[in-house]
Amino acid sequence: MSAEAADRVAAVTSSRPSTPLQTSWFEFLLDGSLLEKHLERSHPDPAAVQLIIQFLEQASKPSVNEQNQVQPPADNRRNRTLKLLALKVAAYMKWDLDALEKGLTIPVLNMLLNELLCVSKVPPGVKHVDLDLSTLPPTTAMAVVIYNRWAIRTIVLSSFPEKQTKPGPHQMNIVLEGALQLKKDFYVHTLRTLDLLAADAAANGETESSTAGLRISADELHCQRVLCKLCIYLSRDHFRQTKELLKKLDSTVHVHLDEKRLAGYWNACKALTQDCDSDSQTTPYDQINSLIRAHSYQAVIEAFIKDNVSRVLPNNFRRSVLREFLYKSGLDEVCHKLCVCNAVRDALEGEVLSVCFQQLLLKPSRRTVDFILEVCTLSLEKDRPSETSRKHMANFMKTLCESLEELPLLFVVSSHKLFMELLKEEERKVLMEQMRKRSATINLSAKPLPSFYDIPASASVNIGQLEQQLILLLEPRRIRQILIELHGMAERPYWRVNSKWEVPPDYINVILSIKDNLTKDLVYILMAKGLHCISIKDFAHARQLFSACLELVTEFSPKLRQIMLNEMLLLEVRAHETMAAEGSKERPPPDLVSRVRGYLEMRIHDALNYVMSLSLSPDLPLRQVVGEECVAFMLNWRENDYLTLQVPPSLVMNNPYIKLGQLLASTCKELPGPKECRRTAKELWDVVVQICSVSIQHKRNNDGRVGLIKHRESSMGILHRYAANMPTTSSDFIDDIVNEVTAEHLSIWPSTLPTIQAVDVEAVAVTVKELVSCALTLNPNNQSWLITQADIYFVTNQYSAALNLYLQAGAVSSDFFTKAVPPDVYTDQVLKRMIKCCSMMNCHTQVAVLCQFLREVDYMTAFKALQEQNSHDAMDSFYDYIWDVTILEYLTHIHHKRGETEKRQIAVKAIGQAELNTSNPEEVLQLAAQKRKKRFLQAMAKLYF
Repeated sequence: MSAEAADRVAAVTSSRPSTPLQTSWFEFLLDGSLLEKHLERSHPDPAAVQLIIQFLEQASKPSVNEQNQVQPPADNRRNRTLKLLALKVAAYMKWDLDALEKGLTIPVLNMLLNELLCVSKVPPGVKHVDLDLSTLPPTTAMAVVIYNRWAIRTIVLSSFPEKQTKPGPHQMNIVLEGALQLKKDFYVHTLRTLDLLAADAAANGETESSTAGLRISADELHCQRVLCKLCIYLSRDHFRQTKELLKKLDSTVHVHLDEKRLAGYWNACKALTQDCDSDSQTTPYDQINSLIRAHSYQAVIEAFIKDNVSRVLPNNFRRSVLREFLYKSGLDEVCHKLCVCNAVRDALEGEVLSVCFQQLLLKPSRRTVDFILEVCTLSLEKDRPSETSRKHMANFMKTLCESLEELPLLFVVSSHKLFMELLKEEERKVLMEQMRKRSATINLSAKPLPSFYDIPASASVNIGQLEQQLILLLEPRRIRQILIELHGMAERPYWRVNSKWEVPPDYINVILSIKDNLTKDLVYILMAKGLHCISIKDFAHARQLFSACLELVTEFSPKLRQIMLNEMLLLEVRAHETMAAEGSKERPPPDLVSRVRGYLEMRIHDALNYVMSLSLSPDLPLRQVVGEECVAFMLNWRENDYLTLQVPPSLVMNNPYIKLGQLLASTCKELPGPKECRRTAKELWDVVVQICSVSIQHKRNNDGRVGLIKHRESSMGILHRYAANMPTTSSDFIDDIVNEVTAEHLSIWPSTLPTIQAVDVEAVAVTVKELVSCALTLNPNNQSWLITQADIYFVTNQYSAALNLYLQAGAVSSDFFTKAVPPDVYTDQVLKRMIKCCSMMNCHTQVAVLCQFLREVDYMTAFKALQEQNSHDAMDSFYDYIWDVTILEYLTHIHHKRGETEKRQIAVKAIGQAELNTSNPEEVLQLAAQKRKKRFLQAMAKLYF
């Protein structure tokens, strides 16, 4: 670099603001006074918790000897100093478990607190529950308390929200309960006491004296006990005592709990323990819960009415009480009254009325209306209600009048004293006029009408209200009546009122070509609402809407009439399929089967000529999904004779869905013999390959990719339910579409694919995944499909999900591994894939165990797995499942080589079991192997299910 260039670089460098360098961990080893100065900075870098991690990480690094063997961390002065530095940082943080847990992982914090136990001279090898805290030095006893507090917090947080299968941490709880019995102060280590421990002065016992360390009072220790978040183990007296102690404590070291949080714990625990507290200072929550437990339902209602005035109970609590009653049988009247109380409370606060209350107003009784008025009267302040409350209650009374359709009930409300007081005379006149007009509408609509189309029109008051009713209503006559009123007030396209109203694109042009605007709106809305009802499986309302639409269009449009007949056929098909999916075994009525056949045969040329003879247009829009589901319907209900023998040849040639259905039915009928069904299977194969192939005639999307998926998803619709009802057909279709996925009946398919470049692999993957998922939804215990689904996950690198399904397949074929898994389920290929799944998840000990399951034990893979030190499974806890003596001997050698004495002893113990003696008869050895196989697979199921 030239001198000029160097000058330019120096100038640029000097102009940049300097950033202070981060202090390295080893600098604290060199300068003993640096740590406290560093921590006292406003923003130390690295932060305190990061320093703890660095110190412990460096102190726990393994060493390598001259023979290049890995040895445990050395117990030398350097490592002891690093551990002490980590403790000093925690002491500077005043052993704040909230901060330590937030910044440190569980293993690191466990290492830190174990070091605290060591330096505090807690007797090694003695269970903490056996320690007498009263005889221990203050800092020693406090170290035990801190460790057990952290252990309980960690266990509770790691097990939430699952229920523990084993009893909770009672021993740790006992240690803390014992600490509460001591009425003396404790002391916790500080930077000074830890420095003394490191120096020779520690020998004089100063660190164990009552004056050393940071003082923790007995009162504060009691509050710490509550903070362990095991409140369900505490009595009411503990909470009350804690509440009193918090008031006494001026300054605390470890307690970070306010009274509101303590009250929340107390309320939650009382609800769990059903503690009926007779204390005069009970909260409104306590009173309501006590009344519910005592089954005093009328008292609960009265309490809710009083709370409408005081408004102490939150709305979400009141709603949760109502939901609790809704789940109990025989309490309908109580639920109705609580619903009314909540509605009045919502009204007083200007909130939207609940759906529950609106449903209650659909068919209210005189008794219900009387109770509503009673609650309204009692919910206003007695002396002088606020102007806001009066305004909100007046609006509620108006809403009540607008919702009631029976004249007697309307008069009950309008003549009530509260109604007269809250509404001004002008408001009452306007409302009464509206009620009078609507009463005429109600009387007219209540008369029996000869035809849906003959419903008369009537006036209304508000377009917005009518449009809202139009969106919500499902009753055809009322829908038409509202449309007539709307068209009388303003001529506009009301089929656009709700953007979620949709009709199939095939029908839009036909409907919008209707000249009369009212009829156009009516047809569009009736069809859209009917299709929505089908989608949510409300078939009763869908039938009403479609029947009304059919009656309407029959008078003026043969084309629309045929469209509605087709949609009503699809409605009945889906209704019957839904019943079958819910467990019904009833076959469809012959009339429905005949209508399905008629629809399918209508699509051939002769049928179209017949349609034209009926004055129907030859361009009658026929939705593709109707044809698909009709074919699926025939397949689902085993109408194989029709599909294979009776279907007209011209229908097969002109209807691709019939063609595919015929091939599926034929292939299924000719199984299980591969020779008989090879020809049909070949034809089916060719059709499926064609569906999943790329063609230059297909339209390309904007990104250049061929748009096959949308069409293919529709084509596959005829297979979804059939996959579950006809196991062989599902297996046929998913067999070996990709080489990595296995299934039944492989022998019937062609072994080669001549135009593999034309196959859309992505489309094949989507199809197979959808089909297998659908099949397993309705038949989740089919072991072959479970293996196939597992293979799909395996080839897409989803190893945990794949192993889960491989284990499920083994479980369903062996009564949850109480019997041996059949060898045709756990083939060597399946076992090797399970081995790879475990290996990819770094569960190397599980790999070694599974290597024994193969017909010939794969020692090379097992040994390689056991050499791995970064194993994420339980390692030595799996040694009891190993029966192969060679693998156990290798384990013993590995642990001896690494100096892992404890694990070596576990392996030696496993190999020393009498039933594994190679001199035993073969039957004994096989029995030992089978027993370990079952136990291992059951343990794996608990891990991955």
